[in-house]
Amino acid sequence: MEIIMAKYGEIALKGLNKRTFENILIKNIKKTLADLGEFNYDRIQSTLYIEPKGKGNVDLDETVARLSKVFGLAAIQKCKVLPKDFNAIIKDGMPYLEKSLNHAKSFKVEAKRSDKTFPMNTPQIQKELGGEILNAFPHLKVDVHNPEVVILLEIRDKAAYLNPERITGAGGIPVGSSGASLLMLSGGLDSPVAAYMIAKRGLRIDALHFQSPPYTSERALMKVESLCAALKSYLINTRLHCVEFTEVQEAIRDNCPEEYSTVVLRRMMIKAANLLYRQKLERGNNVYGGLITGECLGQVASQTLSAIACTDAAAELPVLRPLIGMDKTEIIAIARKIGTFDISVLPYEDCCTVFTPKHPKTNPKLKDVENIESRFDYYKLVTNAVNKAQIKDF
Repeated sequence: MEIIMAKYGEIALKGLNKRTFENILIKNIKKTLADLGEFNYDRIQSTLYIEPKGKGNVDLDETVARLSKVFGLAAIQKCKVLPKDFNAIIKDGMPYLEKSLNHAKSFKVEAKRSDKTFPMNTPQIQKELGGEILNAFPHLKVDVHNPEVVILLEIRDKAAYLNPERITGAGGIPVGSSGASLLMLSGGLDSPVAAYMIAKRGLRIDALHFQSPPYTSERALMKVESLCAALKSYLINTRLHCVEFTEVQEAIRDNCPEEYSTVVLRRMMIKAANLLYRQKLERGNNVYGGLITGECLGQVASQTLSAIACTDAAAELPVLRPLIGMDKTEIIAIARKIGTFDISVLPYEDCCTVFTPKHPKTNPKLKDVENIESRFDYYKLVTNAVNKAQIKDF
């Protein structure tokens, strides 16, 4: 029989709150694996044992692949469950290792013996199992420093678990364990990476996207929906609020000095997020604890300290910027890792590119910005836009 051992990361250090984090983690895992089949879950010693129910065929490779994207897990191992008898381990275990070892050149053995009643100690297990592997696979060499394959044998209370491959987990803490926040999601590279980074710290994320037809196309919206779908493996559940901001942007164009249009637009987006937050609060559900942006200090004119200060002054919630100190190379590397890069670089631009000023103000003053905003009824325009928002769940 094969099972999956999923090992905790930070959750193991949570003390009296550990059970709460475990429950959220298991809830997220069940959602992630829901369409693959039914599983039994057993938690022992900061490890979650995931066993397919019944005799139905469950794709364990796909199960491992999905679990590797669940925040809260440090490592995932597909294991052969064996009796706690060394002879039985050798008899049934060697065939299980063939796929991993037939084409390898080097290996080492690691053993863990949490059941101290097992008659062999850890060094003996490693030595004897290593010798048996060399007999069965004579082309192999032992390399304790840089092995191609690490064979792990764990002797636990219920059974022995043999594993030829350890998959690194996503780390972090479970999505939802830190509350919920609202992501300002564009179609670019940065905001999807910001979603990944902050979800790793336990935030459940909903997204707010702005479109400006006819200046932006339907393909731009499809691009953002594709980003939400790509992030689903990490975010678990996301609700996308799509707000049409054409009238707001035209009012900014007609009433604001061109160099101030970018900072005013960003403040209008923050005000739209405020309104969405208040509406949620009035209904008593999905209350957000913060706003998330993909801003990176100094990357563009709207991301200077002065511009960021003007933006934050419009916010009714803390603004979280997980990318604030990163450079573009780091952001691109993460985008490739999480599968959003190829979507983000598609040539369908969002409303942030509409009416872009040639020389944006890099050192705006809040008093000047607020005076400019008083020239048009932004509250009415923003409220109308938010009230007509399209909503889609991922």
